[in-house]
Amino acid sequence: MKTVYDFKVKDRQGNEVSLSDYRGKVLLIVNTATGCGFTPHHDPLEEMYRDLKDRGFEILDFPCNQFAGQAPGSDEEIHDFCTIKFGTDFPQFAKIDVNGDDADPLFVYLATEKPFDGFGKGIKNSFLSKFSKKNNKKFGDKAYIKWNFTKFLVDREGGVIARFEPTVDMKEVRKAVESAL
Repeated sequence: MKTVYDFKVKDRQGNEVSLSDYRGKVLLIVNTATGCGFTPHHDPLEEMYRDLKDRGFEILDFPCNQFAGQAPGSDEEIHDFCTIKFGTDFPQFAKIDVNGDDADPLFVYLATEKPFDGFGKGIKNSFLSKFSKKNNKKFGDKAYIKWNFTKFLVDREGGVIARFEPTVDMKEVRKAVESAL
């Protein structure tokens, strides 16, 4: 059975990293952006990371520019922005595509394990659904991720146990992480 440990990704410097290096940890894998309305999610993510990393928790941050061009800049520029503005200390990897023919295989796997199930109810969710549908038309059946700050929770055995769309309250995400620990 396949797990996240079967994948390799690139760090900010372009070096290959095996996710098996994170074996035995609870992971929250996130596609991020620096110019998105959800960019402030970096604050509760960093707080969660600081509070829980000693219990075997890691956040893996993958910048992506596929949603309205909201992650422009080089990997270093994105990293500098996140560390200066939000004080992020969790691992940040090279910018990737999460949709289309060039989608990173890790995100294809994550989205296949936990497919999109809607943004929820409310005005913000309805608004985001419209933008998402327009943006994802170009990817067709390869529109795996619907927007920035989609989060996947992975257990200590490398299995995907939950998907959180960016509209999910970060308190709910933290509660699920703490339960997985």
